[in-house]
Amino acid sequence: MTAAVQGLNAAAVERYSRQLLLREVGEAGQLRLGQATAAVVGCGGLGVPAALYLGAAGVGRLVLIDPDQVSLDNLNRQVAYRTEEVGQPKAALLGARIGELNPTISVETHAAAVSAASIGELLAAADVVLECSDDPLTKFLVNDHCVPRGKGMVIGGAVGLAGQVVAVPSGGACYRCLFGGPPTELGQSCREAGVLGPLVGMIGSLQALEAIKLIFGPAQETGGRLLDFDAAAVRWREVRFPLDPSCPAHGGRTLGNGP
Repeated sequence: MTAAVQGLNAAAVERYSRQLLLREVGEAGQLRLGQATAAVVGCGGLGVPAALYLGAAGVGRLVLIDPDQVSLDNLNRQVAYRTEEVGQPKAALLGARIGELNPTISVETHAAAVSAASIGELLAAADVVLECSDDPLTKFLVNDHCVPRGKGMVIGGAVGLAGQVVAVPSGGACYRCLFGGPPTELGQSCREAGVLGPLVGMIGSLQALEAIKLIFGPAQETGGRLLDFDAAAVRWREVRFPLDPSCPAHGGRTLGNGP
């Protein structure tokens, strides 16, 4: 590819040349990426690879949200950060890395936690949301905010030697359709159970891939899909699940029964 694609300048054509060759992307897909805003909730083990790949792919605006600072025990898996940056805010550091990687996109950072009070403002501009935190309650909070507003989202998690990704297209079966509600007893976190860096790298990268697919266009299916990875056996398992017509995130309605 040597000539500029209509709507993309020569530098953009060169930067994105490998993905422009894909019929699933092409000029229209690349322009759609450039017009999209993706929010990444959590700039840790999942959020780092997810955000870096979204930025490298040319998503036009990224919103990075994380209240934490880098700690030494992050560095085995959160590979955007450096030893000398311990104590500095993750969101700002990750935003700077993405700016170095792709200065043609816009990156907005928030050293803040997502809460019931803040979520509306933090996610207002997002077309798609990647939930990359290690907090089950935040996953349901993001789900319940995005579903009625028609925002696509990708929710990821990893602990021990297991990881999972749930992609939720606008109007599709959601995280609450699958799990019902937050667990009454929270399971072990990475801090308690441990996790391997390459595992969270895989799950975060898959979140970016699923988010890019959501940006390209609406899914044709209303059912949901859970991808579960067993790192010990190196085996993926896919679980399909239906939209629950009584799901409160959907307002207790089936698709097409109201705004």
